[in-house]
Amino acid sequence: MLNSKKQEDEVLLAVRNFAFSINSGRKVVADMSSLVDIISRLPLANMDAWERLIRWEFSKALEDSTPSKWKLWNKPTPFLTWMDLSSGDGFKREKTLRTLSEATPNSFFFILAMRRLNDWVPQVREAAREKLPLLAKKSDPEHVVDALCVTLPHWNSWGRMEEADKKVLLDITSIAEVATSLKERIINSSSGPMTSILTQVGRRETLDLYLTNISKEAIQPSVRAKAYRCQLEGKMVWLEGRKWEWTDIRYCEGRLKPKLSERTVSFNNSFLDTLKLAAVDQSAIVRRVAGEFLIRELKTIDTEALKLAKLLASDSSPSVAERGLFVLKKLEDPKV
Repeated sequence: MLNSKKQEDEVLLAVRNFAFSINSGRKVVADMSSLVDIISRLPLANMDAWERLIRWEFSKALEDSTPSKWKLWNKPTPFLTWMDLSSGDGFKREKTLRTLSEATPNSFFFILAMRRLNDWVPQVREAAREKLPLLAKKSDPEHVVDALCVTLPHWNSWGRMEEADKKVLLDITSIAEVATSLKERIINSSSGPMTSILTQVGRRETLDLYLTNISKEAIQPSVRAKAYRCQLEGKMVWLEGRKWEWTDIRYCEGRLKPKLSERTVSFNNSFLDTLKLAAVDQSAIVRRVAGEFLIRELKTIDTEALKLAKLLASDSSPSVAERGLFVLKKLEDPKV
């Protein structure tokens, strides 16, 4: 469901006007400025619907605006544009990707290019793998980060995506300007799947140096909790996908079991310093993580264990206090 009829009408009108300008007979590239301006206002969360709508309208408008004397010969458009990334013609999508060399006009068009990694034509996916890193380096990092934030939480559902395609996106996150913008987005976003994005980017060392800052400064408690957990565990764990597991094959019963992967994470702060910071975080979500690791690593913590246990036991959150009380009992009687 698209956001509003008015917004949809504005997009369709801009697409039609751009298509008409292409078939106006001029031998120069048509002006996309008004189209880019309108498309820049679109929400990026519903790309499937917007891409289908724009593909259909652009194709229809190109056909309608072609002079009648040429229709019998189906004269092709004189040049390719960013709009052709959503073309129904696989050859045109591939050719468009291979000819693009300038910065993306906005986030929407970079997402269109990124979505070609899941294209149903293998040659298009190959072209996307080749061109996306170049486009990312030339484009506004904010546009690239917008595209990554839309793609990374859902890329495991892209059935045609291969490991080589995931490598391309992870390579893009490693671009210095993109990594900096991505870190700022994760810290400053008050909503959205930032925890999932941090987890997926964590497949690489890109944000390892920023984990301490993220754990202290991120607005979303779940993001801070994830950053603290990575530091306390010394590893980043992410969801690789889901694999079907039979629980009772006689009755055709089963479930999708998460498939996890991990890598070691190194950071500068000591375990105890990090634990202390997590224990006084303003969110109970983070303080529960502190309680969990206090229990898990109790044998390695010396005199500070009692102080932390008393702090957590007096917490206003029952789930946090429960962990603190458990540690106090454990310290009184190791057999508990």
